[in-house]
Amino acid sequence: MDVSVLTELSRLIDLREPRFCVAVIAIIFNPFFWNVVARWEHRTRGLTRLFGGPYLACYSLALLILLLNVYRSHSITVAMKGQSRWELLDNAQVYYTGAALLILGSLFVISSFMALGVTGTFLGDYFGILMDQKVTSFPFNVMENPMYWGSTANYLGLALMNASPIGVVLAVVVDVSYRVAIAYEGPFTEEIYRQRSRRCKHK
Repeated sequence: MDVSVLTELSRLIDLREPRFCVAVIAIIFNPFFWNVVARWEHRTRGLTRLFGGPYLACYSLALLILLLNVYRSHSITVAMKGQSRWELLDNAQVYYTGAALLILGSLFVISSFMALGVTGTFLGDYFGILMDQKVTSFPFNVMENPMYWGSTANYLGLALMNASPIGVVLAVVVDVSYRVAIAYEGPFTEEIYRQRSRRCKHK
């Protein structure tokens, strides 16, 4: 990359700016929170006992996760508005590329939710609400974890539409946080279903 471009980026991006730091914390906290709470629930059934049943407990966690995601999106928007636009990104081609990513990402997120339902989306497996079989319809026949990658595409699309270099940095943070979450969630969820299979065999 041209040195002048790096110099300009270093002038436009302030990684110590408080609103950027808040956005990074919000991004990292969300998957950390829901993984810790869901594993605690799977181990203790604490939320199930508190709410009187697994479904209400799962719906309550889902609502909290949604509120946290709204705050995450708000903090990212505030961080982007608080820092400079990049002239190199400030053109129609980049804007429409961002819009296309936003549309594609929204398609993956919405279609994933419709295929999984509330409990399938919001960690119902950890509450003992298991699906009968693995979902293989769209968009799961296109990629693994389409909701996570759709969400990442949304944030990158918003960054490009706003010609925001700090927005691109935050989209990368979203990507990394989801990759870490997948590394923890995937094997744990698979083990939950393996345990069910073993129990069924012994019946």
